[in-house]
Order: sequence, then C-alpha cells, then structure tokens
Amino acid sequence: MLKGFKEFISRGSAVDLAVGVVIGAAFTGVVNAVVNGFVNPLLGALVGKPNFDSFLEFTLNGSTVQIGQAITAIVQFLLTAAAIYFCVVYPLNKLASLRKPAPEPAAETPADVLLLAEIRDLLKARS
Repeated sequence: MLKGFKEFISRGSAVDLAVGVVIGAAFTGVVNAVVNGFVNPLLGALVGKPNFDSFLEFTLNGSTVQIGQAITAIVQFLLTAAAIYFCVVYPLNKLASLRKPAPEPAAETPADVLLLAEIRDLLKARS
C-alpha cells in the first residue's frame, strides 16, 4: 500500500496539481487586488456605486428580492475574466508565439527526383 502511495505522489500529475493549487491561490490575491483596487472603483466612478446590489430590488411578502446581487456577481465574473485574459493569458500567448522557431523553408526537390517523376509520368501516359 505504501509503495502505491509513493508511486502516486512521485507521479508528475500529483505534483503538478499541487503546484497549480498553490499558484492558483497566490494568483487569486493578484486578481482580487486588480478587481477591487482598480476595476470596482472605476465602475463606482461610472455608475455611482461599485456594485448593483440594490438595483431592481423589491419586496415580496416581507422578503427582499435583490436581482442586483446576481447582476453584480455576473459583472464581477466578466470583469475578473477580462482582467485575467488581458493581463495574463493574452501576454503569455503572445510571448509563446514569439518564442516558437520560424518554420524552415521547404527544401527544393532534387533534380534526379524531378527527372524520375517526369519519366514516371511519361510511362503512365504510354500505358
């Protein structure tokens, strides 16, 4: 049983997963800082509040229904996704495309291969 556990831990996938979780947790702080320190204040400057919690709020049988909370969650998700894409994903993809080696030009077909292809075509035409 311990041998199987050792093999599981030493596999790259378990270590990669652990590293991904740790990096993801650290990255959450960065994303939250961008959204809370930059995007939400901008949103608040544009619409008066950094959220829509009281937007379309109404009372029904003594319960307060806040549709604005769902709108706030959707807007925050979209802004977070945009921040991640434009600040992380797009620059990293651009960097990766710059690091790829340029494709090698196609080699010219040697003269003997061209001659053999011509002979082949002539023999086909005779048949």
